[in-house]
Amino acid sequence: MTDVIIAEELRKSAEAISAIDPAQIEKAADIVYECVKRKGQVIYMGNGGSSADAQHISAELSGRFAFDRPAMAGVCLSNIAPVTAIGNDYSYDIVFQRQVEAFCREGDVVVGLSTSGNSKNVVLAMEKAKEIGATTISFTGPGGRMREIADCAVIVPSKETAHIQEGYLAANHIVCGIVERRMFGRGAVLVDRDDTLCPDVPHNGDPAKMRVFPDVPPAVRRLNDAGWDVVVVTNQSGIGRGMYSEEDMRAVNAEMIRQIGVGGGRIADVFYCPHRPDEGCRCRKPEIGMGLQAIERHHLDPEKCWMVGDKDADMEFGRRLGVRTVRVGGGMSFSDAVDVILSQASSRAPV
Repeated sequence: MTDVIIAEELRKSAEAISAIDPAQIEKAADIVYECVKRKGQVIYMGNGGSSADAQHISAELSGRFAFDRPAMAGVCLSNIAPVTAIGNDYSYDIVFQRQVEAFCREGDVVVGLSTSGNSKNVVLAMEKAKEIGATTISFTGPGGRMREIADCAVIVPSKETAHIQEGYLAANHIVCGIVERRMFGRGAVLVDRDDTLCPDVPHNGDPAKMRVFPDVPPAVRRLNDAGWDVVVVTNQSGIGRGMYSEEDMRAVNAEMIRQIGVGGGRIADVFYCPHRPDEGCRCRKPEIGMGLQAIERHHLDPEKCWMVGDKDADMEFGRRLGVRTVRVGGGMSFSDAVDVILSQASSRAPV
C-alpha cells in the first residue's frame, strides 16, 4: 500500500508543477533579468518553509545556479537577528516591511513566497516595496491577496501546501536558469550536417564517404575567429534502422571534424538523434531535444544563437528553440549563411 501512496503523491506533485502557466514564469524571469541587468537587487521573503525557499533561491543568484559566472544580487530577508529584533520590538507583522524599507530601492524586485497568498507580513512588505518603486512578484497557491497586488503573480494551481511549495521552487529554479543564461550565457551556431556541411550520403556509416563542402572549413574558421562555437545537430535514423552503429557514426563525424580542422575550423560538439521517425522521440528534429542538450552542456542563451540547415525540420527546430535561422540551398551556401550571421551579429559572438 505504501508504494501506491508514494506514487500518488509523486503524481500530484508533477501535476501541480506541470499546471503552472509558463507565461507567468517567463514574465517573472523577464522582470528579474531586467533588474539584475541594471545591477539591482532581487529581494526574497517568506515564512517557514517559504522562508527556507527564499534563502535557497536568493543563493542561486548570489552564488551559482548551473554554471560559474559573476554574482547577481539575490537577497533574502530571513536573517534571524533582524526578524527576531523587529518581531520583539515592534510586531512580527512588519519583520519584512521594515527590512524592505531599509534595503529596497526604486527599480529593485521584491519576491514574496506564500502558499496561502495571505501572509500578512509578506503582504505589508510587498505594499511597502510598491511605494518605494520596486517591482513585485508573488509565488502562491490559487488564492490570497498577494496575487492581487503583485506586478507579476506566479500561481501553483494546487490546494495542498507541500505541492504548492514544490511548484514554486520548480518555477523559481526555471527563473534562475533563464536569468543566468540571458545574463552570462554564450552564443553559438547550431548546424545541420547532411546537405549543410557535407553532401547527403543516405545512411552513411563509412568515414571514407565523408566529404565536407569546400567552403565549409574556412567558413567555420571565420565563425570561430569571431568567437562563435559551432555545434552540429544531426538526425541519424540509420542507427535505429540497424544500418550502421553509433561507433560507425562517430567515426564519420570524426572524419568530418578532421576535414574541417585541416581547413582551420573547429567543431565544438556533435549531438545526434539515433531514432527512427516512427519512434516519437524528443530529440529528432524538428523536436528540440538536441538543442536543449547543447544549451545545457555549453551554457548557451538561445537568444544569442543561430541555426543553419537545409530542411524545413531544421528551420522549425530553430524556431521552437528560439534561435535565429538561416536556410542553405537554392543558391545560399554555408559560407553565405556565415556572412549573414556575421553581418547581423556585428561580427562578434555575444558572450
